[in-house]
Amino acid sequence: MLVLLAGVFGPWRALAHEPPEEMAEAAQDFLAALTPEQKSKATFPFADAERENWFFVPRARAGLPLNEMSASQHDLALALLRTGLSQRGYARAEAVMALEDVLKELEQGRGPRRDPGLYYVTIFGGPSPTASWAWRFEGHHLSFNFTIVNGSHIVFAPSFIGSNPGEVLNGPKKGLRVLGEEEDAGRALVTSLDEAQREIAVISATAPGEIITGNAKRIDPLAPAGLRAAQMSSAQRAQFLALVKLYIARFRPEIADATLSKITNAGFDKVCFAWAGGFAPGEKHYYRIQGPTFLVEFDDTQNQANHIHTVWRDFDGDFGRDLLREHYLSDHAH
Repeated sequence: MLVLLAGVFGPWRALAHEPPEEMAEAAQDFLAALTPEQKSKATFPFADAERENWFFVPRARAGLPLNEMSASQHDLALALLRTGLSQRGYARAEAVMALEDVLKELEQGRGPRRDPGLYYVTIFGGPSPTASWAWRFEGHHLSFNFTIVNGSHIVFAPSFIGSNPGEVLNGPKKGLRVLGEEEDAGRALVTSLDEAQREIAVISATAPGEIITGNAKRIDPLAPAGLRAAQMSSAQRAQFLALVKLYIARFRPEIADATLSKITNAGFDKVCFAWAGGFAPGEKHYYRIQGPTFLVEFDDTQNQANHIHTVWRDFDGDFGRDLLREHYLSDHAH
């Protein structure tokens, strides 16, 4: 497993500080640059219910949007985002925001307001390298929710990235597929299965119209589970692990390493792959990856199967619930 980690996470750049310290410093720098009015928009108490009020559709949000920031404030907001994401993840986030201009051109005012400046930064609690606090970066097709517990643990769930169009068909960005790797790797895995394996993995001939968990604040494991990694050949298991890592690799290496360790400690053999819909490019399709601790959903059914939604959820740890519970119990015991 150490070899696998080195192979996937090794190329990422080294960071100068531990993630909680770097996040706290970036958030403090961002808040220090705001006016009192801006700061009142951008901040909430850590225990505020707004912290779990996440979504991925175009709508007004609580927080401070990029288009209400000065150039220097905008840079500090994106510097905060980079403290949570890998180079791969940050590039995806930038590409998703840039698709708002593509949609504006395609829809010509017929759809919702499209604006790459309508991505919001929201901070919950006081950023500190030793305390518990949280931050969110969210807008259309992006929702990154980071919770820092006791200054030592970071949780990134729920996490959402979507892409509309899934593939840009015209214009200067023609051929761009922001989530093409996730789509191709999922299809490659399901088409590698033999007939008996596919009987287990394919849960429906029709794909659901949306990710099943939506923007629920809490989720339970979904059923049926699909094909377990233990039921795959060694080559298929390697494909499956690489697919899981595509989602983990959106985040900075320290967070990715800890997440992969949690998955393997719970038993990678228990992780399941399920597929619904067609197998050919252009057909509506959906897959999910479910383990004892986490869930990934991928859905490409809207806009003639050219509109992708992907989400990562943690059954006990969304918004840091499990770690916060342990922390509060420990404090109470003392």
